[in-house]
Amino acid sequence: MFFSCSFEKPKRKREESDCKSGAMVSSQGCVLSQGLTPFNRGHGSFQTNWYLLAYMLVAQNGNLLKDVKKSIFDSEMYMTSWERLGLKKRKPAHKTQSGGDYDGQASNDCLLPGLHDDMALDCLAWTCRSDYPSLSCLSKRFKQLIGSGYLYKLRRQLGIVEHWVYLACSLMPWEAFDPVRQRWMRLPRMPCDDCFSSADKESLAVGTQLLVFGRELSGFAIWMYSLVARDWSRCPLMNIPRCLFGSSSHGEIAIVAGGSDRHGHVLKSAELYNSEMGFWEALPDMNLPRKLCSGFFMDGKFYVIGGMSSNADSLTCGEEYNLETRTWRRIRNMYPRGNRAAQSPPLVAVVNNQLYAADESTNEVKIYDKINNTWNVVRALPVRADSYNGWGLAFKACGDKLLVVGGRRGPEGEVIVLHSWGPERGGEPDWNVLAVRERAGAFVYNCAVMGC
Repeated sequence: MFFSCSFEKPKRKREESDCKSGAMVSSQGCVLSQGLTPFNRGHGSFQTNWYLLAYMLVAQNGNLLKDVKKSIFDSEMYMTSWERLGLKKRKPAHKTQSGGDYDGQASNDCLLPGLHDDMALDCLAWTCRSDYPSLSCLSKRFKQLIGSGYLYKLRRQLGIVEHWVYLACSLMPWEAFDPVRQRWMRLPRMPCDDCFSSADKESLAVGTQLLVFGRELSGFAIWMYSLVARDWSRCPLMNIPRCLFGSSSHGEIAIVAGGSDRHGHVLKSAELYNSEMGFWEALPDMNLPRKLCSGFFMDGKFYVIGGMSSNADSLTCGEEYNLETRTWRRIRNMYPRGNRAAQSPPLVAVVNNQLYAADESTNEVKIYDKINNTWNVVRALPVRADSYNGWGLAFKACGDKLLVVGGRRGPEGEVIVLHSWGPERGGEPDWNVLAVRERAGAFVYNCAVMGC
């Protein structure tokens, strides 16, 4: 869906396909699987290519499990390392592989011939997930594997995380950006009605799902984009549908708190969404009702700051939810600036359990002091945030970096610029321009970062 790929035409230019042959590269725990040499039709050549793939996947990722490397390189169950690299002739293997029911079929029916499927799956888990559509084209078994979503569960067990940025801007539908591969991918068009398309929306990435909240003619609606199915579907509604809420995700769960119901009443209720099970669970109410607030996870707890308890009353306190005790704790003056009616919800992001905020009134990034409950200036923002009172700008955490996404108008037209900065790296003097998306408008309506 994102792009087409054929290993039978390795010399195709990049403009014609996002798949490009070349040497394998390892980046941030991600191995690029596009570097395979062209597949020959011979059985031996096919197996040799897969042995090279397995060898390079493990060799370039030192943090693979030691027993996996030992099983692949030291085990005498199949062959020596020389045979594995195709430098020594060998007899075809016909042993039944673990991790699947093959009923004694030949080894070329396995995921990676000559390897137990458990070992092969560990190797495939290290490939970049933007390559999954290409891998699914290799065979029916690969298509079934990619479509099952099992690789994402395995990646979680191995601690493999890639962060993608999902954007919805004024002149384009939803797009995904892979920072490692510098690759843009257009999502399929959402099958919603015109009311949902034109109305204000909120977004949230949780697990392998992108949730988009908005209004249809019939009322509140949630559309879900599945990274596994690579398509949109309806997500179950909350127990109390709402908008203008604070939200954040942690792994496969997300929490939404506060907001306004369909009658405009400000809420203090909260709900937890389990993306694995696909249902909403009611949580205890907050101490105060609030809308136009922001949520985030920090130190294993969920927080809500900012917002307004009514159209005129701004809130400076925050609330902390403990998932173990299922209780809320009020924190006074956690966001002393408060909100104005025309102002965006607080622009906050958490990197390495440290809270940062983008102050749209001063165009500065501030850091939260947990001990003293104060905010200190860190550096200037790379874009003007005061033009629209914080609206049209995204301030997110992307792995161990802060991400600022904003529009810019210039001689080349309207573009969206992605800026990144690693707060833990004191040697970085300025913001890094991660990517520029041309002809995308100059206003960011929705932005979410998915890590899986």
